[in-house]
Amino acid sequence: MKKILIIGALGQIGSELTPEFNKRYGSSNVIVADAADDKRGVVTDNVFEKIDVTDIHAIENAIKRHNIDTVINLAAILSAKGEQNPDLAWRINIDGLLNVLRVSVKYKLDRVMIPSSIAVFGPQSVLYNAPQETNLKPNTMYGITKVTGEMLADYYHRNFGIDFRGIRYPGIISHKTPPGGGTTDYAVEIFYEALKHKKYTCFLSGEACLPMMYMPDCIRGTIELLEADRSKLLHHGNYNLGAMSFTPDVLATEIRKHIPEFTITYQPDFRREIARYWPASIDDSAARAEWGWQPQWDLPAMVEDMLKEIAKKL
Repeated sequence: MKKILIIGALGQIGSELTPEFNKRYGSSNVIVADAADDKRGVVTDNVFEKIDVTDIHAIENAIKRHNIDTVINLAAILSAKGEQNPDLAWRINIDGLLNVLRVSVKYKLDRVMIPSSIAVFGPQSVLYNAPQETNLKPNTMYGITKVTGEMLADYYHRNFGIDFRGIRYPGIISHKTPPGGGTTDYAVEIFYEALKHKKYTCFLSGEACLPMMYMPDCIRGTIELLEADRSKLLHHGNYNLGAMSFTPDVLATEIRKHIPEFTITYQPDFRREIARYWPASIDDSAARAEWGWQPQWDLPAMVEDMLKEIAKKL
């Protein structure tokens, strides 16, 4: 990887992946792009390109202009927003992905990162210790686009030799950027409300157990997979990646160890139905065996760090 283009760089993962890439590869070798203007000053050390992933010419022009050999496609409409606007979710998540794949073939890119999600699982999937290979029939538009994306990337790998890498990200928890419309957003919102108001009303039910990951593990895992020896990767993409699983009740209990007066109440909305058919835990043995994945953050360490960092912001 010599010249990297990150599409969707202003989102939750992209805004924290970019500075890590800068440290590792040099900011002059990392080009960042997003459909939105960089109004928040997220990108300060990199060349910024305004790119809508549904515009194949914009992607192609950036690749030619900067001599790109690696693309990280983080552009996506997430689960909750996808249910509110399924047509937009398809355009961004599938039409946009096809543009990236077509350009990757045309310019013979070295590597393409195409993230997936635990949303690929559905009512017929194994929901405890969900395996790498299982029945994937999700019941949300976001999940449908992610399964389709996995299949498209695998097709382009088999037929055109694209070296694509992908992770089925669990819920990602971060204190640096606001959540982006996902079903696991409560696990970020709860910390702000605990510190500001000592209470939180959750849109999931108290027993909704989901796989989660702290952002430092997410970024490290992404980089480790990108740099992994291709010859050792049997799956190439769609890796389950585990770290911790918990319910809102369990998270609230851990927060109360630091803020004893904190209370949580529940008003489940449509996101509870989305979460109902996502796995409570996942089997990430393929990632561990093929490229040495090991999470470093557990629930107590994550809660302590989140409270400390968000308190600084507030």
